[in-house]
Amino acid sequence: MDRLTSIEVFVRVVELGGFTAAAGASDISPTMVSNHIQALERHLGAKLLNRTTRRQSLTEIGAAYYAKCVDILARIDAADSEAQNMHTKPAGKLRISAPITLGSHLLVPALSDYLRDFPDVSIDLQLNDRVVDLVEEGFDAALRFGRMPDSGLVVRPLRSLNRVICAAPRYLDARGTPATPEDLREHNCLAFHYITPEREWQFDGSTKETETIEVSGQLSVNNGPALLQAVLSGIGIAMLPDYLVQESIDAGRLVRLLPGYDFPRAPLQLIYLPDRHMTPKLRSFIDFVTMRLDGKS
Repeated sequence: MDRLTSIEVFVRVVELGGFTAAAGASDISPTMVSNHIQALERHLGAKLLNRTTRRQSLTEIGAAYYAKCVDILARIDAADSEAQNMHTKPAGKLRISAPITLGSHLLVPALSDYLRDFPDVSIDLQLNDRVVDLVEEGFDAALRFGRMPDSGLVVRPLRSLNRVICAAPRYLDARGTPATPEDLREHNCLAFHYITPEREWQFDGSTKETETIEVSGQLSVNNGPALLQAVLSGIGIAMLPDYLVQESIDAGRLVRLLPGYDFPRAPLQLIYLPDRHMTPKLRSFIDFVTMRLDGKS
């Protein structure tokens, strides 16, 4: 017999005062009630109830066991209620991964609105510039740049981010200023290293035809702020998000290069595991991020 069912029957016998009443409440026969009690007593090797033709009473062991059973059933009811609530309203912890610069500049400022709207949700936001494994590392969702390989994950396109090519004045004074994309082949081009170093730079010129230049350089970095510091120190030329470098350009610490060309915008995606029974907390986060970081923002 199922022990949990037997425990429930046992508690009903004690609370309702008899086998017949417990049978009615459990929608089973009095004989089946007796079978459940006997099954528990065999399992425990101890008598739970003193039974006569007119009444039954708890043994000392039965009284202690009854108290524990009531506590167990209450905990199960609480767990069921909590699980049901989590499937009706957003609640619980979300583990989210995002690139450092994007997370710092775009996601974190927006999270105040999300956390205000969903006070029962907490977020563990891990900022790093590497590709995390959602399953192995226990993440609910992640923000990623670039084209995504086929991985079985759900990919939700968000906005694309503008990038610029820039260098420090000291580097340009020493090496010269490139006038065309082709000139970059003669320069020390620093690459952002995400899945692989980004060495093929594409440009859209006045003819709107895309030109691809394979660049080379002495340094690749898997962290946006670190790559910015390398450019500021005069090591070479880099391609970086405009929101990360605009302040340095405005202050004259960096120079924007090739102003007559546009660099294709970097696609941003939200990824998460396919789940037919998605929790409200994850659904609410997906809807929020899609709205705040969509292609129209």
